[in-house]
Amino acid sequence: MLGTSIAAAAQPATTPRGKAWWADITALASDATEGRQPGTPGYDMAAAYVVKRFKALGLAPAGDGGGYLQQVAFEEQSIDHGASTAALVAADGTRTPISVGADLLISPGGAARPESVAAPLVFIGYGLKLPGHDDFAGVDLKGKIAVVISGGPADVSGPVKSANRSDRVTFLQQAGAVGLISLTTPAQVEIPWVRQKLLASQSGMYFADAALRDTPDGFFTARFDPAQSEALFAGSGRSFAELAALADASAPVPGLALPRRLEATVAKRLRSLTSPNLVARLTGSDPRLRAEHVVLSAHLDHVGVGEPIAGDRIYNGAMDDASGVASVLDIAARLKAGKRPRRSILFVIVTAEEKGLLGSHYFARRPTVPAASLVANLNFDMPLPLWPLKLVLVQGDGESTLGAVARAAAAKQGLALTPDPLPERNSFTRTDQFSFVKAGIPALAFKFGFIWDSPEFRIERDWRANRYHSPSDDLDQPGVLKDEIIRLDDLVAAIARDVADAPARPAWLPTSVFRPQLRVARDEAYTGQVAQ
Repeated sequence: MLGTSIAAAAQPATTPRGKAWWADITALASDATEGRQPGTPGYDMAAAYVVKRFKALGLAPAGDGGGYLQQVAFEEQSIDHGASTAALVAADGTRTPISVGADLLISPGGAARPESVAAPLVFIGYGLKLPGHDDFAGVDLKGKIAVVISGGPADVSGPVKSANRSDRVTFLQQAGAVGLISLTTPAQVEIPWVRQKLLASQSGMYFADAALRDTPDGFFTARFDPAQSEALFAGSGRSFAELAALADASAPVPGLALPRRLEATVAKRLRSLTSPNLVARLTGSDPRLRAEHVVLSAHLDHVGVGEPIAGDRIYNGAMDDASGVASVLDIAARLKAGKRPRRSILFVIVTAEEKGLLGSHYFARRPTVPAASLVANLNFDMPLPLWPLKLVLVQGDGESTLGAVARAAAAKQGLALTPDPLPERNSFTRTDQFSFVKAGIPALAFKFGFIWDSPEFRIERDWRANRYHSPSDDLDQPGVLKDEIIRLDDLVAAIARDVADAPARPAWLPTSVFRPQLRVARDEAYTGQVAQ
């Protein structure tokens, strides 16, 4: 059950816009859409609803072939954990079986998993590769599986750690590693392992076009139960508890070779499918600037039908992210009804975010408009209107000139921006705005803000522990403030208009770790090659 801090009565919508926002969520997150898993009738039903709303708002189609759809081809991969095997094998051949699906969860997304793997294990601390903190330095990873722990050193900023982690598999591949096992310290677990095991039964996806994949085929990736992670370090001279305490303190974590190897077989099923992004356009008024686009985005998909919790198998995704889609539609209606912005606005509702930001990655790499015309991305993912809006968490505000635009717009509305109170979550790199960032496009993401250890902080933590990626993120959940979200929508609409009307397009700040030039320089330093 949820804690009492979140179990407040739901606020009925009293304004026309609040009612329309909730009506959109009701259509998108009903049981009829069955959790909006890409490649299912439920997702297609939700997509048809969004297209209908685009048409009703008078937005022009901006997808492929003169329509609203941009089809994306995927391979869907399901791991049969019950038929897969794993063991830790000592030098003398002694085998310690690992329960796949209980203690070890094999990732189904990103790329085709290998049918089997047998490799030594090497613990490389946080798995960061940075000037002044390089966990890869002096480590022979060729033909080995890297083991990393959550967290990072206190003297490295959250954005720097986030950017670096996004390239971890690339660094490992360049070092010759064949796999990655990720460990989370018990103190840093947000979703209980019992729920993570249920979610592991769901499929993953990767692009049918191998040129778009960030992870190479045959690369093994998995997560280990924090309660069982001690087994990996047996005989190494260091304990998982000791290393986890260092990670929780953001202290340096030493790397070490682990004395046993992992041997695993992977039973998997594959099927091909397509699932669309949805793209609409509000044409700008300026004869020159209308060729440029500000992108507002949210993801339509959720995780579908899965293992039952309290007898419910439909993971509705009302807040994640039907709420974001509804906010984009609300902002579209407001912008359409007012004076046309000088630049055009693209409304991009993407697929397969839950499978690894795939739909947004596809759009950012292969947009339906000229790539150079994309000037900014403003993204909604789980804004969580669960308390009155006083503070706004604007992720990415310190990376580009968009931050100053957001702060000025917030001040006009009597709102203040707040820093991310949970930077170790790496939220800025974990949802769709990051696909645009990787393509060199400045971006922001928006949530109801809170400060550490406040009542709002506890509400958010309770919601994430009990409803996130759970069937209880549904239309019956309490505490949703259906009119309060409109205040955040108004802020984002104002930011979108300000960006669209500005003489100059947004620019990266010289200090941003996401600035394309810095990413190129970093990649050159570590690989001798310019990033593509």
